[in-house]
Amino acid sequence: MNKTIFVFAIDQWIFERDIDRGLLGEAIAGKIVFPYKPLYGDMYLREKEIALKKRLTIELLENLIVSFPELAQSIQIMPQYFLYEVILNRIRVFPLLTYDLADLTNCIINNENQALEAYKIVLKQLESQEKILIKNSYILITKKFIAQTKDPKIRIINRAKNAPRTLFTVLFGVLPQLMSVASQNAKSFLRTQKINWTLQPDTNYKAINPKKFVYIPTSKGLVPLSEKTDVKEFAQKMPLLKGQKVDVKRAGGILNDVYLINAGETKVIAKQFKDWSILKWFPLTLWSFGTFAVSGQARLAKEVAIGEFLRKKGFEVPKILHASNAKRLVFMEFIEGENLSEIIKNYSDTEDEPDNTYALEIIDKVGEIFAKIHGYNVSLGDTKPDNVIVTPDQKIFLIDFEQAKKGGDKTWDIAVFLYYCGHYLQPFDSESKAEKITETFIKGYVKGGGKKEDIRKAELTKYTRVFSIFTMPSIITAISKTCKKA
Repeated sequence: MNKTIFVFAIDQWIFERDIDRGLLGEAIAGKIVFPYKPLYGDMYLREKEIALKKRLTIELLENLIVSFPELAQSIQIMPQYFLYEVILNRIRVFPLLTYDLADLTNCIINNENQALEAYKIVLKQLESQEKILIKNSYILITKKFIAQTKDPKIRIINRAKNAPRTLFTVLFGVLPQLMSVASQNAKSFLRTQKINWTLQPDTNYKAINPKKFVYIPTSKGLVPLSEKTDVKEFAQKMPLLKGQKVDVKRAGGILNDVYLINAGETKVIAKQFKDWSILKWFPLTLWSFGTFAVSGQARLAKEVAIGEFLRKKGFEVPKILHASNAKRLVFMEFIEGENLSEIIKNYSDTEDEPDNTYALEIIDKVGEIFAKIHGYNVSLGDTKPDNVIVTPDQKIFLIDFEQAKKGGDKTWDIAVFLYYCGHYLQPFDSESKAEKITETFIKGYVKGGGKKEDIRKAELTKYTRVFSIFTMPSIITAISKTCKKA
């Protein structure tokens, strides 16, 4: 059989710079991402293959940390993720590869174990460097590597390293003729990608979504990031007794779509996270104070990560039953109970001693719970009384963690809770009740190990001004003065 063979010659220094830092956007080095048969210099090529795949694997880990900062420590990854994500990235950068995609993907799928060999070596190296942990065949990202990746200085250095590669990739996408830098004949180079310009892009191949190898934990087990279950599909899978029907109805929600799925004795809340950037009318002044997550994906990740973290630490929070990152959906258990905002409204309206005592006891416990959560270096972000549910057996549940995160501003949590409590008080003769709520909360917060300095800062103007649009000035003053005296 007659075959045309292309000899692709490249300077060794350029080749190695493309391996080390993507000097040519891996246009050259990328050839050893795919299966290849060395005719000469197999040891050298193997060494460079591992070096390249190590760099690309580290970049993928960094991307996961940046994309899912709260989930980064809890996500579990299978080695196949790196194999298929690296290949998919090659195809994104060099779309012409889609003309022969079936051969590429089928070859890799059929020889997956062999294709994974280099990645397994890389992962062992990364484990020895304490960047990852390998546990039960899953890869977990270490706290140390997460902290390094989040460090602004490290991120600037990494961007600087990738600058030549990024520039070349952009230029290649806009001006393909620049590939003549790597070859005197750009057409010959494209032929090395097995492109026949008379063919249509190859669609006859097994599509592999790399995200199906990245898992997030829920109370019911691991769920892949590729999961696409919607509300209807989840409802259809719920176990039913004979004669029971599933009822799905909207349960409110402006910034998110919220649904209540009722299957007899089992109730589930489905929360779909919208991208707030499309809500032009949203009062962003409320959120300009801190670093708040706007994208649906980021808020979903926080909801799952912090909710599961708190549940495992023994706090009363709804169990995460399922999550669909693709659909921006989280399914969680429905908590029956009374909203704390209603309890505070009742406290404002009545002089009945038992009712007042009950409300203050709850607020004391909430203060203690907040302090204990802050003790784990977690800030909740949205601590309105609406996000506290008191069950019939007096358990206090916290809900809504889409703005929660590790670290953050603990004083913000205190300010949101107290000034929102003030919002639910009657406008007249309520200063004394505002003071009592604040004193009671402070008592519980200190009892739970909270720092008084975090309470005192709640009286600062940068906090009080945010809530002045919906809480009476006299009530804000009463709360802020009480915080100052803590």
